[in-house]
Amino acid sequence: MTDHPASDARRRVYRRRRIVVFGALAVVLALLVSGGVYASNALGAPIPAAAPEVSAPEPIVAEPQALALPGFGGYAVGAIGFDGLLASGEADRSMPSASITKVITALVVLDAHPIPPGEGGPEIAYTEADIDIYWDMVAQNGSVAPVAAGSSLTLRESLEAMLLPSGNNYAISLANWAFGSGDEFLAVARAWLEEHGLTNTRIADSSGLSLDNVSTPTDLIELGKLALADPTLAEIVATKRVDVPELGTLENSNKLLGTHGVDGIKTGTTDDAANLLFSADFAVGSSTVTVVGVLLGGENHTVLRSAIAAMLDSVAPGFHEVAPLEAGQQLAEYETPWGDSARATAADGASMIVWSDTPVEVEVHAEPVALASSGEQVGTAVVRAGTQEVTVPLVLDAAIDDPGTWWRLTNPGALDVATPQSVDER
Repeated sequence: MTDHPASDARRRVYRRRRIVVFGALAVVLALLVSGGVYASNALGAPIPAAAPEVSAPEPIVAEPQALALPGFGGYAVGAIGFDGLLASGEADRSMPSASITKVITALVVLDAHPIPPGEGGPEIAYTEADIDIYWDMVAQNGSVAPVAAGSSLTLRESLEAMLLPSGNNYAISLANWAFGSGDEFLAVARAWLEEHGLTNTRIADSSGLSLDNVSTPTDLIELGKLALADPTLAEIVATKRVDVPELGTLENSNKLLGTHGVDGIKTGTTDDAANLLFSADFAVGSSTVTVVGVLLGGENHTVLRSAIAAMLDSVAPGFHEVAPLEAGQQLAEYETPWGDSARATAADGASMIVWSDTPVEVEVHAEPVALASSGEQVGTAVVRAGTQEVTVPLVLDAAIDDPGTWWRLTNPGALDVATPQSVDER
């Protein structure tokens, strides 16, 4: 058989060309396949959440308020809406409450016979028995208000006669009218005290004449708050004088009314001491703060009033309005690998009234964000001062959008990051 070298050479060339072509095709195919996988992975990669960079405001702390405190007796000062006491001395000492007891009597009677707003309540007929009570109180050197047999007073007028001139006789007559007897009244009153947590207060009669009527400054602050919460009672104790046709003009024994912010509540007098359960309103910023206080054991009412006036004048400047957040204030910031950025800002401002050196703190809670619209809520800012708390939403000031096809294809693996956790900072 004859060999053909030329034919063998052609076959070898053909095979080499075929290997090259098919190799190239394999490479192209591999590139196409891997490129398709890459493109698919890049274009389909989920957007990772951007972690917030939080910047919480520094706490705000004022200087402690200097107070002019009494140098005697038992006292306490609180404020409605504020936890605890602003000032105190011998606050848990049990002392005779005297005619402050009449505030308990008024609240217990009104609990059984509430007076609708703007009305006088039921009519009460006064008889010879009430005249006897009047003369009995005079004989015991107790404070009284005039009464006439055959007269009729509304419950509100009767309460005015009991509270403004501190008529002991009306305290007894009202207890008898509302509950049938003094003993029945005491049973109801003691249950009422227990129900309201006034566990250090003891009541022996409806007038406060007995020295067995005792309480503590701490309990009396809470009693004062309960009195101010009843609209009828709050109006009566804030009245300097009132004309009652059957009785004439009734003058309030609380001579601090209308001065130093005072608008209540009740005097109390024993043979040895002067007492006052008081309230006062102070304008602070755009709001009003109501202070409730008590001072027991004054030498006389002149000394007592002077001490309370000085204390109130020193308490009032201790309240101040703080605005730790402004609407639009930046509290967190977001940055993405593809260049989008947005700020988390306070949706609203926040302000609160604080006492003395109570710190005001802002706690920022910001969530990680993937895709989000401008204005979307991404967390909260919580403003705290004592037991006060205000929550303000955090919103984005710009959108965080998808990076788009070109950025995804030209930044391999840039989206392959772990999702961060939310960030809290105070």
